[in-house]
Amino acid sequence: MTAQLETLQPSDLDPRAEQTMVPMRDGVRLATDTYLPSGPGPWPVVLIRLPYDKNGRYTFMPHLAPHFTSRGYAFVVQDVRGRFRSEGETMPFVHEVDDGYDTLEWITQQPWATGAVGMFGDSYYGFTQWAAVASGHPALRAIVPRVTSANLGIWLQGDVDPLYGGQYLAEVWSDRLTHAWPIDWTHRPLAEVFNSGFDAIGTRSAGFDNLLAHAREGRQFDPYPDGHPFEKLSIPTLHAVGWFDNISPESMRDYTRLSRDPRVGHLQYLVADSTDHENYQLADVPVPDELDHDQHDDALDRMIPVYLGPALDFFDAFLAETRDPATLPRVRWRLGACDWRDGSTWPPPGAHQLLLYLENAGEATRDAIGGSLAPSSGGESSVTWTHDPSDLVPSTVENPFAFLHEFPDEQTVAARPDVLTFTGPPLAEPLDLAGPVTVRLTVASSGPSMHLFAKLVDVSPDGRAVMLLRGQSSVQTPGDRAQTAELYLGHTGYRVEARHRLRLQIASSDFPLYVAHPGTDEHPWFATTTSPNDQTLFAGGIGASHLSLTVLEVG
Repeated sequence: MTAQLETLQPSDLDPRAEQTMVPMRDGVRLATDTYLPSGPGPWPVVLIRLPYDKNGRYTFMPHLAPHFTSRGYAFVVQDVRGRFRSEGETMPFVHEVDDGYDTLEWITQQPWATGAVGMFGDSYYGFTQWAAVASGHPALRAIVPRVTSANLGIWLQGDVDPLYGGQYLAEVWSDRLTHAWPIDWTHRPLAEVFNSGFDAIGTRSAGFDNLLAHAREGRQFDPYPDGHPFEKLSIPTLHAVGWFDNISPESMRDYTRLSRDPRVGHLQYLVADSTDHENYQLADVPVPDELDHDQHDDALDRMIPVYLGPALDFFDAFLAETRDPATLPRVRWRLGACDWRDGSTWPPPGAHQLLLYLENAGEATRDAIGGSLAPSSGGESSVTWTHDPSDLVPSTVENPFAFLHEFPDEQTVAARPDVLTFTGPPLAEPLDLAGPVTVRLTVASSGPSMHLFAKLVDVSPDGRAVMLLRGQSSVQTPGDRAQTAELYLGHTGYRVEARHRLRLQIASSDFPLYVAHPGTDEHPWFATTTSPNDQTLFAGGIGASHLSLTVLEVG
């Protein structure tokens, strides 16, 4: 059956920019817009390479251009290979190292360029920055990867695959345009759920098929055949993350690894805001229509200085060299909807670990409150629940990229008998979270393996429950023996207010955001048959299941 498509066509060219079809080493030409400051050059250059239409409203590049040119930067924006106005194969991740190098080389040959180039951008156009680092071009002097990861392609093949990652590859990377269509999530195998859209487009997504091939073969895709960018990094890097961004855990893995590397740690900077992937602010929740920057230019104009300001200051220091780098904070982070804080390290000085143990496990499936979170481990307890692939725990958010625009209430699933909840007592005073959060669970299953999903939730006095962080893992369970699973939920900066309670939610599915475990030994992408499994969580005793928080003294 062929789906009804909604297709995004290329937007009109911006008359303020000059478009050039820049040739790559194999002759393929990439559509590239150049915005120049007024007056005589040459200028340092800021480059963005993206797959979402360089002239489109979604990425608002024409809105960004004046902010760069007025600051004395030539601004260059390019459609990557195979997307919108650029030529070549439509295939994510594969060509970005070489194409990044060739684009940098072209820039250095232009009379308006000084030869110093910085790169900026979100998500996939954060990944293209890491690809340019991997290319080793000497003109690249500073990067600002936002809400992304150097391992973005591997993120699509997680320990539990994000099904919405497959949907992204299907909708964005089938041909030059971007498409959307209704998806029948009940279809099995999951590898075929996007076929109706492919039929309507008239071609399949090579990127999605590549994902399936690697899943079938049990291996991960490597976009860096000549070496990972971390091995070649030698330039200042500003990691820009959003605490509510769905890719934030991977962003913080990058920052943590590099900031601890004695070779390049001194080059790492961090700015972390209380935003999601689409730059919606926690302070604006619930987001009123007039503040929706995706719909209104005045809201976008309000958002851009906050979005762009740290990058401009960073480029002034390391690209234009008009600012003393010593004036830049090494770490700038926002505590929830509260204040900004500057520091020299992350986690900030004074942060310490707080362990909360899962107690009264037998109550965990009773209601939304369930068991308890306690500062010490008590007696042993356990709880068993059923993972039924025909009745999966529904995802509470439809679009995880715009999480704060929805900011759903977890009460809609918390009381399900296949969702475990452990709730702490009301706080006598605020609790500031500032650093990594992990969960350790001791579990068993009657199936060959199991999926685990954990959510850290803030519960208001009125019962509304909102997710702060999440993590997921696949656990092998041979012979129904107890196994220990460590779930990384990422980092956060967030104030849990007095009278609020913390809650940990645990489940074996989150559908359709993530592929569903079939309950059999078939791969989740290719399974056609299912079987219910009994899952068990153990609390108390040696190696007790617990939640690990990083907290600050409130001051």
